[in-house]
Amino acid sequence: MRVLPSILAIALTLAITVAMPQHAAASDFKVISGGAFKQVLNALAAQYEKESGNKLDLIYRTVGQHLKLIKSGQEPFDVAVLTPDAIDGLIKDGTVAAGSRADLARTGVGVVVKAGAPLPDIGSVEAFKRTLTAAKSVAYIDPAAGGSSGIYVGKLLERLGIAAEVNAKAKLIQGGEVASHVVDGEAEIGIHQISEILAVQGAVLVGPLPAEIQNFTVYSAGVGSAAKDGASALVKFLAGPHAGPIIKAKGMEPAS
Repeated sequence: MRVLPSILAIALTLAITVAMPQHAAASDFKVISGGAFKQVLNALAAQYEKESGNKLDLIYRTVGQHLKLIKSGQEPFDVAVLTPDAIDGLIKDGTVAAGSRADLARTGVGVVVKAGAPLPDIGSVEAFKRTLTAAKSVAYIDPAAGGSSGIYVGKLLERLGIAAEVNAKAKLIQGGEVASHVVDGEAEIGIHQISEILAVQGAVLVGPLPAEIQNFTVYSAGVGSAAKDGASALVKFLAGPHAGPIIKAKGMEPAS
């Protein structure tokens, strides 16, 4: 007769367990990315999390900052969204799995001013040069910070022969959105990747750089060599056809 309470307790426990909703274990993936892909990745991440039940930890820095942390062992990751050269370099040193690279999108460089400010003329290379030399201040990513646009703009100013004049009044940004600094009044105009300009409220995209001096940065994804199971599926999701409309809406173009 003493066995009955134990049997009842076991039966009750089993009944409660069966009644509880059963969920598959979700995975958390750490994704590191260059800033220009931020708006696209944020939108795709929300869709991915809703459909998969997995959670993404998104970390944004310049490509150079990411690479420095990776090489020092301070930034483990499951998926990296960086430039093709950066991904290929990480594949070469074994940090990213061979064969996992997928090209996602590309963005060009544009000029930004604060809403309400006159739109400068950048319709030709000569007009662009005149605009920069006439501006009171010009903001762009510090090339030393490792941002793709900053490295390009720094070299472009030298090629155009106006580096000394522009850099004497330049506001060099260490990371983040150049447009935010223009909106805050820290610089009269800014030069940055178009996808990052469009994301800032109060900023106006004057237009892309003239075709002769335009530069496109491609962003590619790669799976970390020590990534959790499922990271490859995440990269396939980011590279899927459903990403196209989001890429275009955020001021980028499909990489293909």
